[in-house]
Amino acid sequence: MSNQQTSEERDPFSGGKDPRLRSTEVTEGAERAPHRAMFRAMGFDDEDLSSPMVGVANPAADITPCNVHLDDVAQGAIDGVDESGGMPIEFGTITISDAISMGTEGMKASLISREVIADSVELVAFGERMDALVTVAGCDKNLPGMMMAAIRTDLPSVFLYGGSIMPGQHEGREVTVQNVFEGVGTYAEGDMSAEELDDLERHACPGAGSCGGMFTANTMASISEALGLAPLGSASAPAESEERYEVARRAGEAALDCVENDRRPSDILTKKSFENAIALQVAIGGSTNAVLHLLALAAEAGIDLDIEEFDEISRRTPKIANLQPGGTRVMNDLHEVGGIPVVVRRLVEAGLFHGDAMTVTGRTVAEELDQLDLPDDEDIDEDFLYTVDEPYQSEGAIKILTGNLAPGGAVLKVTGDDAFHHTGPVRVFENEEAAMRYVQEGHIESGDVIAIRNEGPRGGPGMREMLGVTAAVVGQGHEDDVALLTDGRFSGATRGPMVGHVAPEAADGGPIALLEDGDEVTVDIPSRTLEVDLSADELEARRAEWEPAEPKYTTGVLAKYGMMFGSASNGAVTNPGVKKDD
Repeated sequence: MSNQQTSEERDPFSGGKDPRLRSTEVTEGAERAPHRAMFRAMGFDDEDLSSPMVGVANPAADITPCNVHLDDVAQGAIDGVDESGGMPIEFGTITISDAISMGTEGMKASLISREVIADSVELVAFGERMDALVTVAGCDKNLPGMMMAAIRTDLPSVFLYGGSIMPGQHEGREVTVQNVFEGVGTYAEGDMSAEELDDLERHACPGAGSCGGMFTANTMASISEALGLAPLGSASAPAESEERYEVARRAGEAALDCVENDRRPSDILTKKSFENAIALQVAIGGSTNAVLHLLALAAEAGIDLDIEEFDEISRRTPKIANLQPGGTRVMNDLHEVGGIPVVVRRLVEAGLFHGDAMTVTGRTVAEELDQLDLPDDEDIDEDFLYTVDEPYQSEGAIKILTGNLAPGGAVLKVTGDDAFHHTGPVRVFENEEAAMRYVQEGHIESGDVIAIRNEGPRGGPGMREMLGVTAAVVGQGHEDDVALLTDGRFSGATRGPMVGHVAPEAADGGPIALLEDGDEVTVDIPSRTLEVDLSADELEARRAEWEPAEPKYTTGVLAKYGMMFGSASNGAVTNPGVKKDD
């Protein structure tokens, strides 16, 4: 769309830009001379000003390996935009390192950062009158935050993942940060020496990129393909690889194609898109956080999605990829056999994935699969990628539990026995720190149930992830005989019978607020129930005595978002136009 006239031939106050482009509001006409002067100060020329203005949202930062390399990734997208005739404008957003804030008060900022990222990208795109977006993401909450922003603005947009870290090497085996978190529990139990834990720490994270297993970042990157917001095959290339930078360049090119064809998120996202995303999530054993984020994305898109639909799809969709945290393999292993498209192809052929769903390329999923150079299924001989006919597990990994402890639902990811049934006495903790002390001091016993409350979206506020606690439990040898439940969240690296997102949360007077030490709690995966052995009358009697806790924060960003969050059962959104309660 560049203007090819010479400066002598054209009106000096008109770039000849397509009048349909929103950026004409700041680049066209004599009255916009001051605006163009500002652009010229940054090195933009006449050709740039006559081209579509494409924002490249870049959360690069030195606070997490997930994002430390994103300037290079963003540059690939910038080059792709520029080479395709666009005007790339890079701008920054915040990020929070989930792994570094994990187990501290700072983890309360994690989910809030999803909202801040979405808000900030929306504001920049709106305020600067941009025509399109390439949204770059690294750490966990970057991904849904960027996709939420694309949906809100409904500008032609392409999602671009920064790629995952390569596994580290320790004592002849591949390791990730998950092994380090679990090593803390093993060390506390006396089954690992200080020297071994120190060596594990030094080798688990060998460079840039998001955590390598099918944890939250890789789950959401995979889901971006299933939703159609990113091209098929774009999620799995490792960070800092030439393939990753080629993916970035193509994302920039694709953004211009979306502009030229006026292709927007609202043209791509449908109920089928979200059903595809859930099918992929449960088939690859993706993070429980994807339940929260998909509910939020659907709300932003105005698509009706209920938490129970995750369980319905999981019941009919087998788990066919056994990756960390349940297995031993990482995203790069999947990349080497064809990446997410190989999984999608198997689901499409089995009738478990809508091949006619639209993608950001303007082609359907089925058409995209035909375009890709994928290995034949019979040539893929791996012990972590199974077929639909002979799956790793007959049902998907995500289970939605309900019952008198979770009338609004709760989320569990199966990483072990999918016939798990557990009944035991509950030990109630009012926050994560108290539970962590109890576990680290060696008090847990086989058969226990740990309940951590007041960690929900509003009660936390911020719905902290609790990998430190869950990893310590597993590291002490209790992966199969101790259950944990919370109105908070878990990391994608969590494994074992850990039930999160219990709704309504304690801060809203949910039944989890009424638990007392010694109550008998049952977690039953086959029946999808989370129950306490109390009558309705007893629960009501306790409710009559219950009083809500005072807010933990009364000023600043945590107080603000603590008041704004909706229920986890609806995605914990803060957008007032889409927020729903239980």
